[in-house]
Amino acid sequence: MTTAPAIRKVFQGVADRRQMYRMFDRHTGRTTHNADDATTLYAGEWFEIDEAEHDYMFAVEAPLWIRGSMFALRQFLTGTVTSVFFALSIDDAIRYFHGYCDLSDDDAVEAMRLAIIERESRPVRAMTRDERLEHIWSSTAEPYRGYTGDRWPYASRGQRTVLFFGGKLGSVPRLLNSLTDEEVAAKLPVHLRYLPDAVAS
Repeated sequence: MTTAPAIRKVFQGVADRRQMYRMFDRHTGRTTHNADDATTLYAGEWFEIDEAEHDYMFAVEAPLWIRGSMFALRQFLTGTVTSVFFALSIDDAIRYFHGYCDLSDDDAVEAMRLAIIERESRPVRAMTRDERLEHIWSSTAEPYRGYTGDRWPYASRGQRTVLFFGGKLGSVPRLLNSLTDEEVAAKLPVHLRYLPDAVAS
């Protein structure tokens, strides 16, 4: 049994259908494919969608279950991890979200629901460093992101990379977690670049 992964927002803004489908498998290029690895990678990820995408996914197939304003997909991504869709009232507006929950954990769905409400109810727009990195990963096209392999030092293998312009060296892969604050800002779209830092909850 792996340690429960952190609940985390992986995209800023409202994902359209193309973006939603890309984020359903953000880790398709990973170098390991065992069940524990996949659970740790996916479980806890969430992002916002609009009502049309929420309703579209509800109509794709009969849900595994419906609980109030939430439903889960019958098709599991891996092991016990599947998509859960939420329609939540936040600041007097109904908003829609997708999250990956590990259904072997009886508390996972409710924990995600509460985490989304807490995160999206903050009075000031802000992003943690982790949220900035996740947004960069989510919005970077497949040819420009990847995972470290055998050519990297052993301790770095399996970590996420993004291509970064390296001056005379051209574009080089950099460990996502190693980017400086300035490099992170350069990778973000302008409307997110200057948001204040948020304290991770």
